[in-house]
Amino acid sequence: MQLDPQDEVLLHFVGNCFGANPPKAIGIAVSGGSDSTALLHLMHQWAGGAGVTLHAVTVDHGLRDAAAGEAKSVARMCAGLGIDHSTLHWTDWDGKGNLQDQARRARYRLIAGWARERGIEMIALGHTVEDQAETFLMRLARGSGVDGLSGMATRRKSDGVTWVRPVLLQRRQDLRDYLQRHGIGWIDDPTNEDERFDRVKIRKAMQVLADLGLDAERLAGTAQDLQIARIALEHQTKEAAERIATVENGDVVLDRAQYRRLPKEISARLFSHALCRVSSAEYRPRRMALIDAEYSADIGKASTLHGCLITANKDEIRITREHQAVKDTVCPTDEIWDNRWLLIGPHETGLELRALGAAGLAECPDWRETGMLRTSLLATPAVWKKDSLIAAPLAGLGNGWRTKALFGLDHFISSIISH
Repeated sequence: MQLDPQDEVLLHFVGNCFGANPPKAIGIAVSGGSDSTALLHLMHQWAGGAGVTLHAVTVDHGLRDAAAGEAKSVARMCAGLGIDHSTLHWTDWDGKGNLQDQARRARYRLIAGWARERGIEMIALGHTVEDQAETFLMRLARGSGVDGLSGMATRRKSDGVTWVRPVLLQRRQDLRDYLQRHGIGWIDDPTNEDERFDRVKIRKAMQVLADLGLDAERLAGTAQDLQIARIALEHQTKEAAERIATVENGDVVLDRAQYRRLPKEISARLFSHALCRVSSAEYRPRRMALIDAEYSADIGKASTLHGCLITANKDEIRITREHQAVKDTVCPTDEIWDNRWLLIGPHETGLELRALGAAGLAECPDWRETGMLRTSLLATPAVWKKDSLIAAPLAGLGNGWRTKALFGLDHFISSIISH
């Protein structure tokens, strides 16, 4: 393709996103819409000179009859460019909940798994400035705080993959102009006009807001400013955690006196981060629920939230896993239990990991000598053979088994900073 000045600007932003030493292989999520199609062609132009091999992937959510044909169209386009292409299928939606949110989560999960299988460490996404503005407004409508309103990051790490958005600062129309200059077609998804979905309603509302000076660039700029504020708050939270937090066999323990002296925003961030780490939850609890739990801790009253049990005494606030949340969690002994625990010992057929619970703890005569609280031990992993307890290392019943925590103080502190 012959470059003109507008093409050069777009290619500059693409190349700048990956830096001077890009990975040897980069994946691209391509739906066939204008944004991802433009990104595919721009990265194809850039990759040859950068020594990068591209791999494209499309997710067929199975929600529209035309989706399979659209995925084949993307595959043909990639073949014409000499780019390897894969189509992934989402098949496990149960018909409940927020469809678009579940489809988005499934898309990221499927693509991350595809990338890890191929040793691809970086995936490019075709989000534009309009997507950023829409995300800002959707989160504003939900009452999000600084983190939510900071929008999508140009680069972040999740599920073992680095996700990058090379055209996040570009307007959708600029990408469509690029495609039209080069005679490249794209697919228009009819769901983009379906007002059953919140994002479509927001997109239409933005046409009115633009007349008031709140156009996509202004909204996206506000989100970018809030990203800067979020980073500063995260660093303050990290410093607070280094002073007042410890991790004891999966429990997060906060020095109560020092916690009460923290600025409100920092204490709330630290508290919600502890809840997420103990429960392995992706998202923070709702603001009002968090306020209620913090108040209970402040007056020394036990409460539950986010699959965690929160207790407090005059010295500490302790956040531990709630037994009720894991009582039905079962897996083979050679797998990770509750996303946090790995057990090492004589694995054999017929053994499984389950929560220790009250019945199991009653079979551990030395549990008090471990120094762990009873409420904490109830939600720890134990080795069972049907109804027979074989081992509970954290409760003092080893029997040749030991427990490895996949979550310690270093991870707790470092994970406060978004990556």
